[in-house]
Amino acid sequence: MVELTTKYLGLTLKNPLVVSASPLSEDIGNIRRMEDSGAAAIVLPSLFEEQIHVESNTLDRFLWQGTESFAESLTYIPDMTGYNLGPDGYLEHLRRAKQAVKVPIIGSLNGSSMGGWVDYAKKIEEAGADALELNIYFIPTDAETSGSQVEQLYVDLVSRVKASIHIPVAVKIGPYFSSLPNTARRLDQAGAAALVLFNRFYQPDFDMENLEVVPNLILSTQHELLLRLNWVAVLYGKIQADMAITGGVHTAEDVLKSMMAGARAAMMTSALLKNGIGHLATVLTDVMKWMEDHEYESIHQMQGSMSQRAVADPSAFQRANYVKVLSSYSLKGNAA
Repeated sequence: MVELTTKYLGLTLKNPLVVSASPLSEDIGNIRRMEDSGAAAIVLPSLFEEQIHVESNTLDRFLWQGTESFAESLTYIPDMTGYNLGPDGYLEHLRRAKQAVKVPIIGSLNGSSMGGWVDYAKKIEEAGADALELNIYFIPTDAETSGSQVEQLYVDLVSRVKASIHIPVAVKIGPYFSSLPNTARRLDQAGAAALVLFNRFYQPDFDMENLEVVPNLILSTQHELLLRLNWVAVLYGKIQADMAITGGVHTAEDVLKSMMAGARAAMMTSALLKNGIGHLATVLTDVMKWMEDHEYESIHQMQGSMSQRAVADPSAFQRANYVKVLSSYSLKGNAA
């Protein structure tokens, strides 16, 4: 019998399958089904910084000031009071989730400034969360903001939150840093127990007839996994923090590749939205079968086995492999 346990955020998980933050986890019945289908931990939907501000009415006044003059601007900012469960409802949902299942429940905060993060990080800890995931969603649009300032914002956020609570903190980030290894190391030094790679920055579309900014949500595809595999494999062994892969994890093969790159957890949501929560059980069964067929005794045995430190040709992760990739595609037989 293969051993599927893994360590993530200081927690012993029964396997590496973790459900990432999504509306699926707003329902306690779904959370129970996730546990029954094999999920080793569940990240609750994010509580947004904007919701925390709206509760105190400060951001609400700011957002709506002047919008009566430009009708099309009313759609630029969503009504955060109606999204999700709201701050108080979120904490109550977390308490109920903890009572409903035995697997670890991870809270999630989404934002980009100090705001009410520190206070709500404490409240999420008090509500019983086993860990907290900081989903830092910051896209600089001011030309006066430098890359170093953006990086410092991330580090300061992690330091402040980590200093205020005792439960482990994971940091979910995007790939858009000039030196991701340096940023990862700084977040590690700031107290992050894990890095979750990568955040997906959703881009709105324009409705030209109605002059509205409209949502454009596209679920992840397996192709997105490649960027995550590359960076986890590069970072493996260079930071103390655990790493989790989120985005592009759809099948058992994706989970196994994530482990071989060096991840401790493989997070899944889009595949569950497409295939149902029961897909977790299918993936888990397929993971076990592959490991048995290939004579792996444990998940730990394969973790990092395809990282930059372990492969015979580390240049596969660097520019030296660039020409090989381009030349690997043959135009023969593809002419129109």
